[in-house]
Amino acid sequence: MTRQHWLLLMTALAVAGAGAGLLWRANQPKGLAPGFASSNGRIEAVEIDVAAKSAGRLKQVLGKEGDFVVRGQVLARMDTDVLHAQLREAQADLRKASNAVETAQSSVAQRRSERTAAEAIVLQHSAEREDARRHRRRTEQLFVNGAVSAENLDDARAGFYGADAIVASAQATVAASRAAITTAGSLVIEAKASVAAAQARIEGIKANIADSQLQAPRDGRVQYRVAQPGEVLSAGGKVLNMVDLSDVSMTFFLPTAQAGKVRMGADVHLVLDAAPQLVIPARVTFVADVAQFTPKTVETAVERQKLMFRIKARIDPALLKRHIRSVKTGLPGMAYVRLDPKAAWPAALTVRVPD
Repeated sequence: MTRQHWLLLMTALAVAGAGAGLLWRANQPKGLAPGFASSNGRIEAVEIDVAAKSAGRLKQVLGKEGDFVVRGQVLARMDTDVLHAQLREAQADLRKASNAVETAQSSVAQRRSERTAAEAIVLQHSAEREDARRHRRRTEQLFVNGAVSAENLDDARAGFYGADAIVASAQATVAASRAAITTAGSLVIEAKASVAAAQARIEGIKANIADSQLQAPRDGRVQYRVAQPGEVLSAGGKVLNMVDLSDVSMTFFLPTAQAGKVRMGADVHLVLDAAPQLVIPARVTFVADVAQFTPKTVETAVERQKLMFRIKARIDPALLKRHIRSVKTGLPGMAYVRLDPKAAWPAALTVRVPD
């Protein structure tokens, strides 16, 4: 590149820098006292997408572009025919599981009755065995004394052994009854688990049916419609876009010298082009750590002064709540920042808001 070209390029950059400085100074109100800075900006609000939670067909859209809506207002409806069919199926499963619980509980009661009866039989046969034991001992004594025959002794011993076997059999029946009770109890637990699963499924389906009524999550205004009735949406498919009018702010930019003095929570007064007679209070909620407009090379103090930092000032939520139906986004205006907390606001910039 020739020396002449270099001179032309440097001249163009100097003119551009001077133009940017003149433009910024032109935005400063006349007579702005020391301790204040200003810049132009635009009113913005937090955007919210009203979307389908689950995949399905969009049945109806109630919210219209530009409508003011309140939290909980139904803005759209998804088709729920499939969900209602699933709900009926789950309710049938619940009835089936509930009947299974009753059947299992009846089985447990029956098995307990059988155990009680078996235990009673054990007691009865145990008493009979004790009688057989005493009879055997008496017969053995009589046999020693020669009062009875060997055949009588054998009969007494056989009677005792038979009674003992009967007791063992009755005790086995009791053990089997206890095992049957345990088995029946596990069936009760399983049936109750099926009931809980069916109830949880019903609750989940009902929640999905409720979520098919797409409601406004905040008070705000509908910006535009994304989907039309009859369209099949995937999970998370957007239907409407709205702005949260309880969270409104203005974003603007200040050069290095002013941005470095802006503190979080600093007072900001906004004057909108559409309502110049009003002065709206706000507070700084964000100051960028990195410059938004940065030359390719920053080597001199003059170049560093050209760096611009993004600042965000949020309007008082209480004020927004009182006038929420009148709030509009996208309006341009001026932001005046108090850099010195001790500086008094000029009379022209004192707060003036609607009653």
